[in-house]
Amino acid sequence: MRSGHWTIPRITVSLLSCRGGAPKGSSPDVLKRLVDSLQAPVERVTGLRFKSPPRSALRSREQVRDYLIRKLDQELPSPRMQGLQTAYRMFGLLPDTLELRSLLLDLYTEQVAGFYDPDSATLFGVAGADPTQLRLVLAHEMVHALQGQYLPLDSILHATANNDRLTAAQAVLEGQATLASIDVLAPSQDVSSSPEFWDLYREQVREQQSSMPVFAKAPLIVREALIFPYLAGAEFMHWWKESGRDSVPYGPRMPVSTEQILFPDRYARGDMPVTLAFPPDTGIVYEDVLGEGEIRVLMSQLAGSSEVRTRGPIGWGGDRYRVYTTPTGPALVWCVVWDDSRSADRFLWGYGGKLRSTARKGYRTMLENFELGGKPATMYMLAPEAWDRWGQVPRALMP
Repeated sequence: MRSGHWTIPRITVSLLSCRGGAPKGSSPDVLKRLVDSLQAPVERVTGLRFKSPPRSALRSREQVRDYLIRKLDQELPSPRMQGLQTAYRMFGLLPDTLELRSLLLDLYTEQVAGFYDPDSATLFGVAGADPTQLRLVLAHEMVHALQGQYLPLDSILHATANNDRLTAAQAVLEGQATLASIDVLAPSQDVSSSPEFWDLYREQVREQQSSMPVFAKAPLIVREALIFPYLAGAEFMHWWKESGRDSVPYGPRMPVSTEQILFPDRYARGDMPVTLAFPPDTGIVYEDVLGEGEIRVLMSQLAGSSEVRTRGPIGWGGDRYRVYTTPTGPALVWCVVWDDSRSADRFLWGYGGKLRSTARKGYRTMLENFELGGKPATMYMLAPEAWDRWGQVPRALMP
């Protein structure tokens, strides 16, 4: 798994290929032999060659936990963590009583059995892991080690101004690693070419994750954010492979939105999101982009659904939100641009009432459609009744 910031960050641990408590059996020599045996198969399925042999080392579970704490605090320092937590609480995506940092640390500790660290360019296995299990992990993580020799992973994964774009990039990285590891572990079987395989794969991933206690109790936004790069990313990379494109979508070919990941035809025709920017202001706590993927989670939660379904595009054209600090509590301003007025009206009348009903005591809401740069848009505000900005709604601007 990759390191990253998804609107909730993804620390560098292998998610889908790692399964909780490991039996005894691994050692540094076993780990090195596994890495050496996987090098040629990984090169074969990715079409890329290691520029230098990947390094490997074992770490105890205590050392892994210390690593995860350091990475979490590095990628989400306290001000950003608190801003993100406040934003999700304002959207109703996280309960007010949930502490995001503690949940993420528990999740990553529950999930990790092996990982690739881009800072040291080293593959780490958790001490005591069964060699068979470790091979499953390494088949995925070695693709990340290979990616690290061809891509500036740090600059990609630390670009936090637009979370939706970051999530799309991460979906390519995780999708490539997931698809490649399937081919490594089932050579010459071409199992991913079968439509039935993808239905089974999605079902198995969700079942396996739901069997993990911390994950099963996590809010929908957290569960979907963890799974998205693997499920949607693998299917996007499968589409890429089946469409006959050469190499991989690195660099300028990298998808720029979760909409492009979910609906590759939009990527193929160059459907680019509108970039929104709020005017400079004071009292800003946090701001970011939800994107198609997270708006779908929001819609599902407002509809009372425990899962997110992907039917067709929702008509998202771009969005941005900002959280302010006020003397009587935080304030949220969110602007969404839509492809057409039908999509804008569908959100306003289909989900708007439910969204406004999430207002807390002492707060009020504003939700309205308007035109922004010739495109239909929706503005949503949730703020204390006493906020002095109610008469000066900060409209989002298109640069």
